[in-house]
Amino acid sequence: MANVQKTYALILGLVLAVVGLWGLFTQSLLGFFGVNVLQSVLHLIAAAFGLYVGIKAEGKIFNMVLGWVGLALGILGFVPVVKDLLLSLLNINTATTLLHLVIGVVSLGVAYLVKE
Repeated sequence: MANVQKTYALILGLVLAVVGLWGLFTQSLLGFFGVNVLQSVLHLIAAAFGLYVGIKAEGKIFNMVLGWVGLALGILGFVPVVKDLLLSLLNINTATTLLHLVIGVVSLGVAYLVKE
């Protein structure tokens, strides 16, 4: 059976790479999700780690870290002062906040509930 932790990290790394590259050329993905160059660079850095652990290392730690970061961004995106800061620095809008929340919960679920 395939290692679910590594597979999830690899898939998430690939998605983050596409989002990061795409975000370098636009301020909105699919008309919903706000992005900018800084956020895209952060996505590309996370993508590099995801691809590495998905291919060469263990994925559980990556999934945990990305899960907690996604959950934190998802929660903080609803705090009025922080929401404005995230919007101005990273162009994180409500749709992006909700996506971060979902990715955070799913990543934590994979990290903590899936046995290798």
